[in-house]
Amino acid sequence: MKGYVYILASKRNGTLYTGVTSDLPGRLFEHQNELTPGFTSRYGVKTLVWFDEYDLVTTAITREKTIKKWPRQWKLNLIEENNPEWEDISWHLMGL
Repeated sequence: MKGYVYILASKRNGTLYTGVTSDLPGRLFEHQNELTPGFTSRYGVKTLVWFDEYDLVTTAITREKTIKKWPRQWKLNLIEENNPEWEDISWHLMGL
């Protein structure tokens, strides 16, 4: 089963959330519609700014745990490598 690691942001250089899932479009829908109470709904973290796909969900979980331990600047660098304008890239999920 595939796995996805993703980063959501409230705005450019705003609050970040790193998560992992096997259903990224479904999980993003939950975040954007505040269907699950918690961090992302409390802080308005809804914009998908980075994600990566893995062949195994276990690999994705390991990667998520690693990224969560990173300093904030490393996460900002990761986002800006591929998304320097901090655009919502959820449209990339249409083919998933």
